[in-house]
Amino acid sequence: MDPVIQVITSTFGIYWWVWLLTAVTAYLIGSVNPAVIVTKIFTSGKQDIRNMGSGNAGFTNVLRSVGKVPAIITIVCDALKCVIAVLFGGMLFGLVAGNSEVQLQVINVGKYLAGIFCIIGHSFPLFFHFKGGKGVVSSAALMLTEDWRVFLMVLGTFLILFLLTKIISLGSIIGAVMYGPYTFVATFLLDRIIYGNQLPSVAYVVISTSAAVIIGAFVVIKHKGNIRRLIRGEEKKIKAKE
Repeated sequence: MDPVIQVITSTFGIYWWVWLLTAVTAYLIGSVNPAVIVTKIFTSGKQDIRNMGSGNAGFTNVLRSVGKVPAIITIVCDALKCVIAVLFGGMLFGLVAGNSEVQLQVINVGKYLAGIFCIIGHSFPLFFHFKGGKGVVSSAALMLTEDWRVFLMVLGTFLILFLLTKIISLGSIIGAVMYGPYTFVATFLLDRIIYGNQLPSVAYVVISTSAAVIIGAFVVIKHKGNIRRLIRGEEKKIKAKE
């Protein structure tokens, strides 16, 4: 049996609560939406970012509708909350991992679980009537926390497209689409084939790639309005003054 699967299946009966606590805690952390909070602070409680601009409770809409400083605060807080959730999930899954040879991979499974539920919380926040953002910054924070190589590949894709088009949503969508393939490249092609390592295990390659595909698909679906505008040629560009 694959060592990662063996550790998970053999310990689930004892540590089932770790999975539940990771998911619930990450969702609640994700539900704290900085875009909504920051906008209310900068407008003295008079405005709700979900009723401004595109209606999205995220960095880009804050940048366009409120300003640069609130947008910077929003993007930093969005990233930090996901990092906190992911590190917490990894810490809890350290109990499941024990001292096995696949300890780091099992811990990373916990990070992916936390990341997925943090992103869900960000997009459907319990504290803000389940109306939140699209999860781009939170997804990027998860990538950086999990595998810096994947983060750099996705970031490079985003920057190239943004510099060519000045459209944030296009870079975000393509970056999300490539999250799964880039994760496979890093964990399977680089680690197992080119470097010739026995680790990561095949199961971890499947789990990490599947998690990346799920997160990427979620982000793309949340951009369905942007996709329609891109097809019609109506998506707004970020101008220099913004």
